[in-house]
Amino acid sequence: MDCLTTVAGAKEHSILEEQQNKALTLEYWQQKWEMHNIGFHQEHGNKLLRKHMNTFLNGRNGLRVFFPLCGKAVEMKWFSDLGHSVVGVEISELAIQEFFTEQNLSYLEESVEGISEAKVFKSSSGNITLYCCNIFDLPRANIGRFDRIWDRGALVAINPGDRECYAKLMLSLMEKDFQYLLATLSYDPTKYSGPPFYVSDCEVKHLFDSTCNIQCLEKVDALEERHKKWGIDYFIEILYLITEK
Repeated sequence: MDCLTTVAGAKEHSILEEQQNKALTLEYWQQKWEMHNIGFHQEHGNKLLRKHMNTFLNGRNGLRVFFPLCGKAVEMKWFSDLGHSVVGVEISELAIQEFFTEQNLSYLEESVEGISEAKVFKSSSGNITLYCCNIFDLPRANIGRFDRIWDRGALVAINPGDRECYAKLMLSLMEKDFQYLLATLSYDPTKYSGPPFYVSDCEVKHLFDSTCNIQCLEKVDALEERHKKWGIDYFIEILYLITEK
């Protein structure tokens, strides 16, 4: 039986339908950075990624790793230091500049051919390339394909009505034998509507199950005091490993 046909699944499906009407603008996220209202940023990186890093890399060297909605994620430096090539996309130019400044990395700034007003920031070492533009415009930059995708804070930030387009974009960017590490969040969406948005297990399956294997690696309690102010009493981070069928 499909998960959406269960009683619990039907309730989740109803909530997801309600979320379709919630749409945040790109300016909303830019203002978050300008006002330094960035509680979603993890200054010391993601603990689950660190724990499962060996599984994610699988002994491979010289991988291309993609960071959707990268912000100033310190994990980009982790992969770069291991010799991998990192590409990210972020709507906030301030976030990108802060990444390079805080990581003590020099960089070059260029325009992006084919995407109006977009910019690309490249580390002087050449192994970190960050695009400042709408993620859905990114394919016009001919960025190629990736061996790994680290998605923490991206799927849960994308407007729910854009998730199918987003999933198709992620799948289009993957090389054969890819590994896509996805972190989602579970909480009571009747008490808080996001962002970050609630993403059910059923939704993950709906988006990726037709072409990918989906493995839940771990679920951890991620509730912090700031989350309690949203009116919720549980906040679970769920880590999935998505691979080619």
